[in-house]
Amino acid sequence: MEENIRVRYSDKELEEFKAIIEEKIKKAQTDLELIRSSYMNSATNGTDDTSPTFKAFEEGSKVTSKEENTALAIRQEKFIRDLKNALVRIENKTYGICRVTGKLIDKRRLMAVPHATLSI
Repeated sequence: MEENIRVRYSDKELEEFKAIIEEKIKKAQTDLELIRSSYMNSATNGTDDTSPTFKAFEEGSKVTSKEENTALAIRQEKFIRDLKNALVRIENKTYGICRVTGKLIDKRRLMAVPHATLSI
């Protein structure tokens, strides 16, 4: 008796994943814009008239915050790139196939991590 093993997700399922991924890309791009605008914003917090020591502490805080925001932006850009790569795999009908085992990645995993390329 031959087993009926699925080698890929159906076109209907791929369309569902595509909608989820496109929505995630939209949100991620909005988040990225917020991150970028927060570290590119040169507005002060109205502390120009406070003591120089406080100003020095604040400047250090701004640098740390800018570095953290830059790291966040880089992570967000990678996330968007990974999601866009997932869309390419959907177009190629290779989406949801584990790159190590060649088997289908569990649908629940893909719902949680739509850019996953590994089963585990």
